Order: sequence, then C-alpha cells, then structure tokens
Amino acid sequence: MLDIITGAGATLTPDFMLTLESKDITGNISDRLINLSMTDNRGFEADQLDIELDDTDGLVALPTRGAVLSLYIGWKGFSLVSKGRFTVDEVEHRGAPDTVTIRARSADFRGTLNSRREESWHDTTLGSIVHAIAERSKLMASVADSLAGIQIPHIDQSQESDVVFLTRLAERNGGAVSVKAGKLLMLKAGSGKTASGKAIPQITIQRSDGDRHQFAIADRGAYTGVTAKWLHTKDPKPAKQKQAVKLKRKPKEQHLRALQHPKAKKVSSKTTAKKKKEQEAREGEYMAGEADNVFALTTIYATKAQAMRAAQAKWDKLQRGVAEFSIMLATGREDIYPEMPVRVSGFKSVIDDQSWIISKVTHNVGGNGFTTSVELEVMLSDVEYDTDES
Repeated sequence: MLDIITGAGATLTPDFMLTLESKDITGNISDRLINLSMTDNRGFEADQLDIELDDTDGLVALPTRGAVLSLYIGWKGFSLVSKGRFTVDEVEHRGAPDTVTIRARSADFRGTLNSRREESWHDTTLGSIVHAIAERSKLMASVADSLAGIQIPHIDQSQESDVVFLTRLAERNGGAVSVKAGKLLMLKAGSGKTASGKAIPQITIQRSDGDRHQFAIADRGAYTGVTAKWLHTKDPKPAKQKQAVKLKRKPKEQHLRALQHPKAKKVSSKTTAKKKKEQEAREGEYMAGEADNVFALTTIYATKAQAMRAAQAKWDKLQRGVAEFSIMLATGREDIYPEMPVRVSGFKSVIDDQSWIISKVTHNVGGNGFTTSVELEVMLSDVEYDTDES
C-alpha cells in the first residue's frame, strides 16, 4: 500500500483490521490485498464492504455466506475507527490471474426488517411506531425529538416490509431512517444533527485535500412548489368547508441560484401571527413554495397537519437536490460519515459559500493508499416558514 508524506515530513501508512466471526484475520490477507472498499450509505441502503484478494497460489479459503466480518480502518500509529459489522452474501473466484472477491453488507439489514407484513397502526405517534419495529427486530431505537411526537391517527402497513414502511413514514414527515451499529435511527433529514438533537461537528475540506471533484447544479424540473391535499371524514359540519394554505420560506441569503427561484417573492414575517387559531377546514390544499410550476403529491391526507408535513418534506427534498458536489480526498478520512455538515474552500465561490451535508462516503484501501470519496448535497439549515391561510 502507498504511504503518504505529510507537509511536516511525517509518513502516514494506511492500516486496517478485519475480523471474521470475531477472529482477527488481518495477517492472513494483508499481503494478498488488492483492494478494500467500504461504502457508508445513508437511509436504508445497506453499507457495503468489498474485498479483492490475490489468489495466484490458490491458497485463499473462501468464506461461507452468512459469515460476519468486522472492519476497522485508519492509519498506523493512530486508533483505528470501527466501520461496522458486515454479513458475507457474495463470494466470487475468477482468473487468470486468480482473484477472490468477497462482498458483504451491513449485518443489521438481514432478518425481519425485510419481511413483508400486514398491520394497521391506530392513534399512535411516529416515535412509538419506530420503537415497536425496533423491538421486534432486536434493535435499539433512537428518534429525533422533533419527529417522535408526531401524531399518527391511522396508517396501514399493507404487504410492506418494515424497511419500505419506515421509509414511507420518514419521507412524508421530513425524516431520514437508517440502521447503524444495532440502532434504528429516525433523524430529521439533512439537519446535521443526531437523533438526540445534538449538532454533528462540522468539518472543513480544502481543495488541496482532494485529487478530483465534480459539481453540478440544475433546476430539477424547475419546480417552484409542492402541493398536498387533505380531506376530513370524521367531522361532518366544520366551520369552514375549504381552505387554501400557502407556505413560503422566510427570505435569507441564498448562494445557489436554484435555491431562490427567479419568480419567488419575499414574504413578510408578520403573516405568521396575523390569524388566531380557527377550526380546521374539512378539506383543503396546502402548498409549499410558489405556484408557477407545482409538484402535486397524489396522496390525499387525513388531516391538514399531515398534508403540511408531507408537502414541506417533499419541498425540502427538492431543494436539497438542486446541487450535487463530490470530491475524492487524497488522504483518507476514516472519521467522516453521512449526515455530517461540511464547509469547503478553494473552489468556485458558489460552492464555497454553500453549506453542505454528506450523503455518501466510500473508503478505499489498496495500491493507491487510503483514499475517501465523499458525495455531498445542499444543507438546509435553520429553515423558517411563513404561512398564509385563506
């Protein structure tokens, strides 16, 4: 493996430790290692470990499917960082020259989480659902405070696995769900905070840290807003029959042009408190953004609150996707992971001025040393809304 000479003249040598069923096998494979790649994903996309070994002498023993590997990576002379437990599910032998490729995925994603279920949930909260699913999957649950108390009057899990069901719940409520280190996590999407609400420390990436980078910006269909409809069936005689609600971001400085649509208008912060609480309309339509080119959610929600959360979540997701930025770090960073806030410098001002959040990390250890590739998306921080009801 390639060593790296730092600016101070010190030499950094990549290091890793791999265990098989809790037995250290690093010494058995280090001289045979062609490449080791570990991808750290967000959400319910399983983390993946790929190991390619030289088998020209034919002495490499093939691991059995279902075997559990644990990976630690870093640099010699420093503490190695655990990257989790992985279950072997693919083994490939090919040649010539003969090589063995072992592919393993997060151990937490096997088992009951992927089993289809038929279940109805009544008069509960988002946090209670996550805890119930975690318990039956033998996982610990951790839910962001801003999401845990969200009321769920009724929802059906119809021939859906817990993975699909939780993803649906997260998307309509502005959350992001994942399994890490034996924990089922429900975070506020793109917030840069842990499930407990603690801010994740921000890191800074200089252009000099990277070998290659790529930046892209697009209008994503030029959507200027999102609409969601609701319909009450329990209250036959509401005070108001129909209601239209519009939601816009409170204006603040925007660095990426796609985050501030040319037709967007500034909104007075006084509109939020101008109306007293009224009886909720039996039916209505909620819009996040502007009405020029609207993305319409097809689901009819049971309450106004559900429609509002769904529209806001979709609108935020569209905004986070207006720009993409990726960079390969020449010196591997074993300490970074998805949902970590990032500031960058040394690039174009439109890139440097934007706050970013990590969406995917790939670590590689091999002939080129230890490198880390990072994919980033726009971070929406401290977003405030103004509501106009009519």
